Amino acid sequence: MKVLVTGVSGRLGPFVVKDLEAAGHDLVLSSRREPVEEIRHWPWIQGDINNFEDCQRMLASGGFDAIQHLAAQPWPVDHPTQRAQAEERGIPFDATMRSNIMGTYYLLQAALAQEIGIFVMTGSNCALGHGYRISDRPFPYQYLPVDELHPADVEDSYSYSKLVGEELLASYTRAYGMRTHVVRAAGICNEERRRRMAENAKPVTGWNPWLWCWIGSEDVASAQRLLMEKAADIVPHGVYFCNGDDTTALEPTRELIETYKPELLPLVRDLEGHASVLSNKKLRETVGWAPQTSWREYLA
Repeated sequence: MKVLVTGVSGRLGPFVVKDLEAAGHDLVLSSRREPVEEIRHWPWIQGDINNFEDCQRMLASGGFDAIQHLAAQPWPVDHPTQRAQAEERGIPFDATMRSNIMGTYYLLQAALAQEIGIFVMTGSNCALGHGYRISDRPFPYQYLPVDELHPADVEDSYSYSKLVGEELLASYTRAYGMRTHVVRAAGICNEERRRRMAENAKPVTGWNPWLWCWIGSEDVASAQRLLMEKAADIVPHGVYFCNGDDTTALEPTRELIETYKPELLPLVRDLEGHASVLSNKKLRETVGWAPQTSWREYLA
């Protein structure tokens, strides 16, 4: 397939590019900043998804079969606890909403004009709404482990933008027949970060609203490739949690819940050992994906 990969200067970009390259796909890369040298042998188009003309230019060479959309603002810059940091870095207060909603819309419109039939996007587990809480209201879990059918309860701009992005893609499937898929990645970790996780692993001292979820960068890349390659054979639109089978904690998952959130125990269906609180079962069953990386292999 001929594939446009956006956001290649981000941390996930090189992993997606190398995975697609190894599978024999023909690539064109785009990002605001020049990508790392190891993937620079592919054609690169400098551009910003917040600019519709840039999105059109990314696809101007024509003949694309699919888009792998990685570009995004990765945190809520208008969040009460994040705004000062964003201002120090010169990031506008509306950057999250513009990039993750309008940027995705512009790219979808450009793809539609080129009759591109497959659009795979790196989403986030944050679409659930369990992280970046603003109010004192706890996330209303209905059952554990959580799957894609669990209701969302978002409060911040990043979580909202990721949830809206999923529905935006679904609308293009319903209206135009575009095959669209979203990977809800959780705590993306390259090998260096996995090694640090093992080196710094300590007993848990409190509840983690992020649920100790993680996923290897290589595993996100393979998930996105498989959804693209199998798009013609699976449901036209899908959203998939993409996280490791285990957590980042040394303690068993049920023990963490018993200790720090005992009120959630009646909601537990099946969480044996270090099982993740987010279920990746749908992704496994849909495309035959399975995580291949582990941070525990680096434990002393």
